[in-house]
Amino acid sequence: MTIRFTIIFSLLFGSFLILQDARTVHARQGEQLLPDPGVVSYTFRNQFSEDVPGTLDMIREMGITNIEFSNLFGYSAEEIREMLDQRGMICTSYGVGYHVLTDQPEIVAEDAQALGASFVRVAWIPHDGDFEIEDARRAIRDFTEAGNILQEYGIRFAYHNHGYEFSPYGDGTLFDYMVQNSDPRYVNFQMDTFWVAQPGHDPVELLKKYPERFILVHLKDLTHGAEHNYSGSAPREYDVPLGTGQIDFEAFLRAAQNSAIEYYYIEDETDDVITRVPESREFLLGIQ
Repeated sequence: MTIRFTIIFSLLFGSFLILQDARTVHARQGEQLLPDPGVVSYTFRNQFSEDVPGTLDMIREMGITNIEFSNLFGYSAEEIREMLDQRGMICTSYGVGYHVLTDQPEIVAEDAQALGASFVRVAWIPHDGDFEIEDARRAIRDFTEAGNILQEYGIRFAYHNHGYEFSPYGDGTLFDYMVQNSDPRYVNFQMDTFWVAQPGHDPVELLKKYPERFILVHLKDLTHGAEHNYSGSAPREYDVPLGTGQIDFEAFLRAAQNSAIEYYYIEDETDDVITRVPESREFLLGIQ
């Protein structure tokens, strides 16, 4: 399947462009707060699994040129890089599993370099049952060791929160413990706005609390009325297009101007990404 020329995408995306209002068009001229949001490859996992070159073409046609890859979809890092270069696209962050990072940090670093990525991130800490303080301490030790090795290759490490870290601990949360007890030379963080809001916290306030420790962000909205918990899982219907849920992205992007965040990635875990990603992107471009 060559996704680039699918009739469905052409019709949906073409119709969406027609609906742009004057504010968005004006924002495209460079006055918006976030001029160039990227996307997480997981968003298009179904499309990538069928046709990597065609999916890259489709993403490029959406106006997106920056991708965080968390799967190479059967290709080598060098092959992905070649496809990106051919399309004028970049990979700025490379996501891997916990044990891949801890067992093969040098290989991870080499793949990140081949992709052109400046960052490596992990999005899940293996744990049995509830996430506990010992899980957090183990992760800090492992991340520090791996982050030290990655640094030797010019790569920075970031841990991506997933909700369970916000369980209460001491005067704060386990996430507070991880930030306050890790070395920013080797360990920093990628905020997932959905997985801050889902356990009942405010992404804006968390960013203001740790502006120098968040270096990447996944932009994802949480539906109104969602039930909060620390499980690290949520119903798929909780994931809604940016700007239609409970997260104040205008306030977030304004706070981000005074943070260490370097790259922003749209993430959407639903099956309707071909329609929803352009909608979310245009929402972001309209924020001034």
